[in-house]
Amino acid sequence: MSRHSIFLRIYAGLVILVFLVAIFGYLLVQVINYQRAQEYRESLTDGISFVISEGVARQQTQQQKMDWISDASDLLELPIYYLDASKVELSRTEEKRIAECKAVVRYDAEKKTAYLVIGMKNDPKHYLYIKIESIGEKQMKALPIFILDYLVYYPGQEQEYLKKIQQHFYYPVDIKKTAELNLDSEQIGRLRADQGVIVYRDSASENGTNISVLYPMPNALGSVLVMGPIPMFNWMPFKLAAGITLFSLFLISLGVYGLIVPIQRKLRQVNQALDVIRTGDMSMRVPVEGRDEMASLASSYNGMSDHIERLIESQRELMRAVSHELRTPVARIRFALEMLADEDEYEYRIQQVEMIDKDIEALNTLIDEIMTYAKLEQGTPSLDFENIILVDVLEQVAVETEALKTHKIIHLNPLSDTVRVDAERRYLHRVVQNLVGNAIRYCDKQVTLSGGIDEETKMAYVCVEDDGPGIPEEDRKRVFEAFARLDDSRTRASGGYGLGLSIVSRIAYWFGGTIQVDASPTLGGARFTMSWPVTRFKKKI
Repeated sequence: MSRHSIFLRIYAGLVILVFLVAIFGYLLVQVINYQRAQEYRESLTDGISFVISEGVARQQTQQQKMDWISDASDLLELPIYYLDASKVELSRTEEKRIAECKAVVRYDAEKKTAYLVIGMKNDPKHYLYIKIESIGEKQMKALPIFILDYLVYYPGQEQEYLKKIQQHFYYPVDIKKTAELNLDSEQIGRLRADQGVIVYRDSASENGTNISVLYPMPNALGSVLVMGPIPMFNWMPFKLAAGITLFSLFLISLGVYGLIVPIQRKLRQVNQALDVIRTGDMSMRVPVEGRDEMASLASSYNGMSDHIERLIESQRELMRAVSHELRTPVARIRFALEMLADEDEYEYRIQQVEMIDKDIEALNTLIDEIMTYAKLEQGTPSLDFENIILVDVLEQVAVETEALKTHKIIHLNPLSDTVRVDAERRYLHRVVQNLVGNAIRYCDKQVTLSGGIDEETKMAYVCVEDDGPGIPEEDRKRVFEAFARLDDSRTRASGGYGLGLSIVSRIAYWFGGTIQVDASPTLGGARFTMSWPVTRFKKKI
């Protein structure tokens, strides 16, 4: 797997994304619930605060107001303060709530204490200030008493005035018959004993758990003041859960899209490059970004484009060179045939036939070289790598060269038969043969052949040196080009076609190695060195 695998990066990105979305969702729920809880507190207190404000406003004198407030404090078992409005700082939102006859609720989460500020009807200079540390059954059962205290001023019109104050209550407030309430005998007994009753209802529906506060109506047997059902606060209602889930999925979708977009962009670049290639323009390349699979794809595409472009250019050069190289022997054969047709002398005719035979052999040699070069240039050849003894190949070439009686000295540097390398024997033999043949053509007297393994780089190598004129430094890269000749007349005189070193270069490439030329430090001529990995590996295009 790639060091920076794009799929691993996507998986890691998804894990991080889900983690971040989960944290964000949790924080979002907390923020939303903070606001919901505040609105819930305000909705619960708005109605009863209005009734309390009305109760204080009905008192005629200041002392009666203070007594009413004191009685309310004892009834609720909560401290209620009658404060000067100037001592209470309110925000604009809180002032607006006071003006709308609504309560202001301030909640201290650390102390778990709520502070209730209630505006006074017809007394804007004072507020009621209630400190609520906890609310129990006593406080809940006391709430209907304030509503009954409000309704006592409207005998016989209770239902009508309940509808008027209903707008201030978040939950329903109504007068019902005991028979309508589906109560058990114990609850009915408490109502008959003029006691308040709290009824809990646990529902699996969206509304969830709720409570109702019941209190018997005075002077109305069988009638009950019902506050509720009052829904209990649900920290995770269905709508909130569904909304957070959908929003989280949306964020994850955006994150996934963000992770996929770079891949899509890189694939689009490859597609665009392929479209350009279809038009015949091989100059298009894809930028290589990063070190993941997409970068590997871009690199492979660029390598493929380079290879195709090189093949096309090589094919063009090959066609031009082949047509040029074939003209000379073909022209000589044609000339010899014309001379043969006009000549009657037997010996001369035999001489002409021998010349034609040499030209045909030259054509065969040229075609063989061209086919070998084309095979190595156009694609991956079938290489049968094996572990061979390097000195065996070198000795074979040395013996074969000496058999040609070139009158040149072939010196093989000593090499142990324990030196073994991975190579295709046939192509390695061709490399050494071409390098030695090239050296024989241009040397004065001696050619030195050597090989081995470089212990530092762990690369195998073969080296051929000669004592000839050498190759100028500016021409050393050009000698490996197909049909390249540094001295055309000398090459023709030596029988070369300019393909031998090109073939060596391509074999070195498919071996996964390199071919270099420099000056021989011992003989003074040219030194050709081909190196390749000792251990076989798969060559990438």
